[in-house]
Amino acid sequence: MRNIVHRHLGKMVAGTAIAVAGTAVMMAVTLPGTAGADDNGTRAGRSAPQAAGAAGAAGAGEAAAGGRAVAPGVVEAAPAEGQRGEGRDPLTDDELQRAEKIALSRQLFQSSESVDGDRGPQPLGVDLAEPEADEAGRPDAPRRADVTFYDYRDDTLVTRTVDLGTGKVVATGTQHGVQPPLSRAEKAEAAGLLIADPLGSGLKADYQDATGKALTSPDQLQLSGAVYRAAPGAQPAVLDQCGEHRCVRLFPKIKNGPWVDARQLVIDLSARKVARLDR
Repeated sequence: MRNIVHRHLGKMVAGTAIAVAGTAVMMAVTLPGTAGADDNGTRAGRSAPQAAGAAGAAGAGEAAAGGRAVAPGVVEAAPAEGQRGEGRDPLTDDELQRAEKIALSRQLFQSSESVDGDRGPQPLGVDLAEPEADEAGRPDAPRRADVTFYDYRDDTLVTRTVDLGTGKVVATGTQHGVQPPLSRAEKAEAAGLLIADPLGSGLKADYQDATGKALTSPDQLQLSGAVYRAAPGAQPAVLDQCGEHRCVRLFPKIKNGPWVDARQLVIDLSARKVARLDR
């Protein structure tokens, strides 16, 4: 009888150990990696350690489940999106596209210029417009969208409000010296100007050192950036118009590699020039 009890306890302890081990391995696989290197010098995102961990997790999972493989997780598809939202619902993809198309009239297209010098203004964004004061809380309040463009021909921010019910532009506003956040296309154009300029030699050298390849296109970088405004005495004269002009400070990152410090460089997208800030 004593031997039977010992064998039973041994099985319970062994089973608990296997389940705990399986749980520990699964946690190691599903937690996000760190931004840098691990204790063995392996950078986060390398596939070999994760594959080994996944194999161990699968084996432990099978053992814990009595030899049956654990079914993989299933990601449910997002629910179908309607063409039109209601009330203060976020704009649907269809509404975003329709609003921009309505806002870009033939006259605006013919008279304006984008960041790369092509005809037509630079699209910046489409947002759900705020209701009028007497419309707040009304379930039948009109849905409107504010569509913003930047005209590089004369450095003008253009905002056109579109009534999504009638399909008409109900208001147009223009402003100078207003610099909203940069679009992806503007950051890519700024990077292209920097790569082509002599002041971009440091960025290209860093890329060559990190990858062994030449940097020739913005597509080789992950780009973040911020609008730069001139401050008295803080920049060379060539950047004095930043704020009236659309100017950018880039924070480039080598894909699957380190960030590159380019904070001292400013790209004037309006004048298509690159300058280094005075230290």
